[in-house]
Amino acid sequence: MDDDENFTLRIAKRGFDAEDSRWFSKEEILKLKKAQEEVFWLLNRNYSINSIMNFVGGHYQFSIRQRQALKRSTGSKKDIERRILKSIPCENIKDDNIYIDGFNLIITMEVALSGGILVIGNDSTVRDIAGIQGSYRLIDKTDKALEILGKAFNDFKAKNVKFFLDSPVSNSGRLKERILLHSISWHCSTSVDLVPNADMILCNTGRVVTSDSIILDKCKSWFNLARKIIEDYVPNAKLVNLSHTTL
Repeated sequence: MDDDENFTLRIAKRGFDAEDSRWFSKEEILKLKKAQEEVFWLLNRNYSINSIMNFVGGHYQFSIRQRQALKRSTGSKKDIERRILKSIPCENIKDDNIYIDGFNLIITMEVALSGGILVIGNDSTVRDIAGIQGSYRLIDKTDKALEILGKAFNDFKAKNVKFFLDSPVSNSGRLKERILLHSISWHCSTSVDLVPNADMILCNTGRVVTSDSIILDKCKSWFNLARKIIEDYVPNAKLVNLSHTTL
């Protein structure tokens, strides 16, 4: 138990980079918005995203994090129209079960609480540029993120909440324990499933909470809950709106 506590309380800033104040200054955001118009145009003509990023990112001499922000915030017209049509207002959370892409939502919240950059894409979702791939550790922001999620679930009168965590990701079991510990004070029934691949399950499900583009393209319906929670409960979050597209 002592090891778990020390592990959990490790102070860290998820998704924070000291250079972000330069890479996401007002001037650089204007450049990124202009670049997004070009990325959007090319995506709509079926150019591959990697080729586009090499070309556009190189032209503007963007940093790796700027390129990541641009890539994660831009979808084709066809994709974003389909995603928006399947979105459900957060007020409807109370109507039935919700199915949560656990790492996606919690890491986004941790980045918001750490003062890391979050980008608003042209599909209206909020995404981080933390770049966590298969490796995760609980930090001091994890408990705060779960406290806020619980408050939001209570405020939205959620009835049944089901988290899915990818079991191959390090410390997924620890995060499951943490979620269940916090859920004791929530007013909704909560479960956490450790699964080999959460995407495969959520892609075939409705009433999903995620900002993962692969899941958004395939799921039956989804809630833009991360953006709603961050805007309502984390007022100091560093949200960078790169979207120029109005649908």
